Amino acid sequence: MNYVYILYSSKLNKYYIGFTTISVEERLRKHLSNHSGYTSRAKDWEIVYIEEYLTKEEATKREKEIKNWKSSLKIKELISNN
Repeated sequence: MNYVYILYSSKLNKYYIGFTTISVEERLRKHLSNHSGYTSRAKDWEIVYIEEYLTKEEATKREKEIKNWKSSLKIKELISNN
């Protein structure tokens, strides 16, 4: 399976939208480990939303769609409707 996921950090009050082919829980562990990148700025990321797709193409298309919203209100609406 392929997953689009949204993480939330209360420390940063920010969302992170990502795509993975491994389990979202495993991907979160990688985000929380010592690494460089956007999610390294906080260690309180939590999974708030997941969508499953059969193909990588579908998942990456959806990830880009959500990222292009650039609106935390629209992201909050997506999460609350789930």
